[in-house]
Amino acid sequence: MTNLSDLIQRLADWLFMPWILIVLMGGGVFLTLRLGWVQLRRFREALGAMVAEQSRTAGGPLTPFQAFMTALGASIGTGNIAGVATAIISGGPGALFWIWCFGFFATAIKFCEAVLGLHFRVVHGDSVRSGPMYYLRDGLKSPALAWTFALASCLAALTTAPFSQPNSIGVAMAQVFPGGEVSLPWLGGVSRTALFTGLAVCVLTWAVVIGGIKTIGRVAEKLAPLKVGLYLLGGLIVLLTHLPALPGVLATVFREAFSFRAAGGTAAGLGVVIAMRYGVARGVYANEAGYGSAAMAYGTARSDRPDRQGLNAVMETFIISCVTSSISALTILVSGVAQRSIAAIRAGGAGLTSTAAVAAAFNTSMPTLGGWIVAFCSFLFGYTTLIGWAFFGEQAMEYLFRGRGTKAYRWVYCLLIPFGAIAKPSAVWAWGDLMSVVQVFPNMIGLVGLVGLAARYATSKEA
Repeated sequence: MTNLSDLIQRLADWLFMPWILIVLMGGGVFLTLRLGWVQLRRFREALGAMVAEQSRTAGGPLTPFQAFMTALGASIGTGNIAGVATAIISGGPGALFWIWCFGFFATAIKFCEAVLGLHFRVVHGDSVRSGPMYYLRDGLKSPALAWTFALASCLAALTTAPFSQPNSIGVAMAQVFPGGEVSLPWLGGVSRTALFTGLAVCVLTWAVVIGGIKTIGRVAEKLAPLKVGLYLLGGLIVLLTHLPALPGVLATVFREAFSFRAAGGTAAGLGVVIAMRYGVARGVYANEAGYGSAAMAYGTARSDRPDRQGLNAVMETFIISCVTSSISALTILVSGVAQRSIAAIRAGGAGLTSTAAVAAAFNTSMPTLGGWIVAFCSFLFGYTTLIGWAFFGEQAMEYLFRGRGTKAYRWVYCLLIPFGAIAKPSAVWAWGDLMSVVQVFPNMIGLVGLVGLAARYATSKEA
């Protein structure tokens, strides 16, 4: 009998191929052309925009750097570790090429989200309301689409982040601290380590979320650079240790991206289709382009320059798609962990996947220490994403209910985290795929409909 996670995964597969692929890849190509290749033309300027000064006259609770780090912290979650590893093992090495491909065009999507988020935000002193619901309502003049997006975003925040992020953190911690199982009523045997990890993350998330966006911004400003730097350093050590294997792996990535053979550990069908499906699915889960979350984060900046926030979004997407995601994929490929897992799954066994695969890859170069690095980075990745998405869901909640129920939302959000930590990874990621679809459609309609305004910011420093 087909279980629930399989049914959810089938529905997500049907929506991703070809509908979401067309919307995101097609939309990304269209926006790139319409914005005049802004991600290439203004890339050097984007490097400097990360540390741009705040405006003295503009409203907003966060400095531009804090807004950038909040967006980066929320986007670089465990999807960059667990999600990318799952993409490679399920879709084959060619999935990495499609992560890069989508990442390039996703920069234009994120640019539009950030620009429109700041342009259409509603400011009352330090209090800011921002997100796709405002540019859908006030820019596209479609309250129905705005309400649809807000509802989807609120549900996604409550049913995706509190499950996917602590789940991957729990998997990583269980690799380092295998503590056996504990029996729970109605849930049966669950990992003791994952359970206690979920409870700890719940308390730590509540301690920040309860303070609102200013507290979230201050924490993200400190933790986001730390997690990227540490993961990059550990990944480079693994790549240097297995440097002779790197050219062959890169050749395989490009060859498998267009292969017509069956690909991956569990997928069946044409390799190019499967690689593209998992590459785009995990790519969007990693960089969140099309979700509309960038509009909520960059809309909080104390800035009156939408183009600067758009350039920050370009750098954010570049870091995620070309740095952190590449580290996860290449380390499991050059170390041979991915190949062994794929072979084991094809033979009917149980190969490593999710965060466990990346931890095993790091351990090949740094025994024991590598697993610790992945576990710690997984915690930082998941934690900053959790606190960022708490704010995104809260913004959607405030739009739907005009500020009522915010405190209750924060409590429910945090209390779901322990359940996410002990859930089955397959069900968590299948649900994540499905919920991402629900947000993308109304948001992309808004971006395409308002691309003319975004293009003015893309081609001129003042609009």
